Amino acid sequence: MIELPRSSYYFEPLGVTDEDLEIMRRMDKIYTNWPFYGYRKIARELSKNGEVLNHKRILRLMQIMGIQSLTPKVNLSKPNKDHLIFPYLLRNVSITKANQVWSTDITYIPLYRGFAYLVAVMDWFSKYVLSWEISNSLDVHFCLSALDKALRAGKPEIFNTDQGSQFTSLNYVNKVLDNDVKLSMDSKGRALDNIFIERLWRSLKYEDIYLKEYRNYQELFVGLKNYFNFYNNKRTHQSLGYKTPAEVFLK
Repeated sequence: MIELPRSSYYFEPLGVTDEDLEIMRRMDKIYTNWPFYGYRKIARELSKNGEVLNHKRILRLMQIMGIQSLTPKVNLSKPNKDHLIFPYLLRNVSITKANQVWSTDITYIPLYRGFAYLVAVMDWFSKYVLSWEISNSLDVHFCLSALDKALRAGKPEIFNTDQGSQFTSLNYVNKVLDNDVKLSMDSKGRALDNIFIERLWRSLKYEDIYLKEYRNYQELFVGLKNYFNFYNNKRTHQSLGYKTPAEVFLK
């Protein structure tokens, strides 16, 4: 987890070049529009501009970005074979109230030079974003920090995650279970099991990230703080009867 303020970008240890960063920015937009695309389809989409890119390179960059297609694929947020996997509990479940189901996910955020990772915890019924954190790595610590912040607001009956190593780690699993919350995990290769937070990422990127081109982590932190305040307290949702997430969650 990063400590603000900070201006360095921490991509050099990953072997990411300036050219890679530009490709990753374009990949992020393709993936945001078509999250069912795997590395071959993304490479084909990029080649429409006349640029031929090696499939292995695209796969490597997807691994750095932490993205994966919805169809059977190489899992880019690989669960550790020794980690615990829990069943998906939400199939055919009717979501009727706040704090019934929370979910969490991680997304890649492009910067002007470099990139960051963002994790958020959301209430499914109200679409309210309970907490978020940014990091320069995909370790578990920033995910645990976001979970701790969310749990200060209460707790859900069910908490849903994907099968990534961050969420299947013993520390994360124990944090959820120790709060008497049932843990649910997406079926492997089915990101649509967590569709509400996927929609949040799309809204965030098109309404803020792609428009602002934040230069560094400090600018990103301030921008995200402003956006999530807007999203929770001012942005109405048709599915909520044109109320804001805060109006539904906090009533």
